[in-house]
Amino acid sequence: MTESLTFAVPKGRILEELQPLLLRAGITPEPDFFDDNSRKLQFATNIPGLSIIRVRSFDVATFVAFGAAQLGVAGSDVLMEFESPELYAPLDLRIGKCRISVAEPKNLAGSSDASRLSHIRIATKYPHITESYFARRGIQAECIKLSGAMELAPGLGLAQRIVDLVSSGATLKANGLVEVEKIADVSSRLIVNRTAFKTRNAELSEWVARFKEAVDGAKAG
Repeated sequence: MTESLTFAVPKGRILEELQPLLLRAGITPEPDFFDDNSRKLQFATNIPGLSIIRVRSFDVATFVAFGAAQLGVAGSDVLMEFESPELYAPLDLRIGKCRISVAEPKNLAGSSDASRLSHIRIATKYPHITESYFARRGIQAECIKLSGAMELAPGLGLAQRIVDLVSSGATLKANGLVEVEKIADVSSRLIVNRTAFKTRNAELSEWVARFKEAVDGAKAG
């Protein structure tokens, strides 16, 4: 009897970009999966034994790293922050493109050179990435961890700068902030539990190949 497979996907904007790739890879979830109002978290698919769970982006990495899901989709920002040896990311899906950057209040931009500082307070949901980035420059980053509304932090005196995902920059601009340094470009990756990849190599390699074809087909289209 074939073991079941669980595929973890993130909620929100990435899921919208992922849906065409799922279909190209031959996965058709049950109708509730496409219903934003559905409270279900696990969905059947047209593939016997394959189900999809819809969770928060950071939780995708947790489910896959601990083997509760064998496959998943996570941003490279999540992988950089999570840094688990159990996560194998064989494929860039070329969706969810943005960048992780440092931003500060517009009225301070250019007036303070971060390279001259020895300590800085930063609001972010990426403390590991932030601390590592500034440590390489000899700066101690004191991270205030927030799950959202990072843009409020400088104006309310919580932190001098923020580190967050930036796409168009419109949210920064609307809150009086400007992007001053790019830490890394970000895109979504297909991830696999490393232990499962060893024990179920043929099966999971087939899914990696299907998604590669789907990505290449989307690029060609």
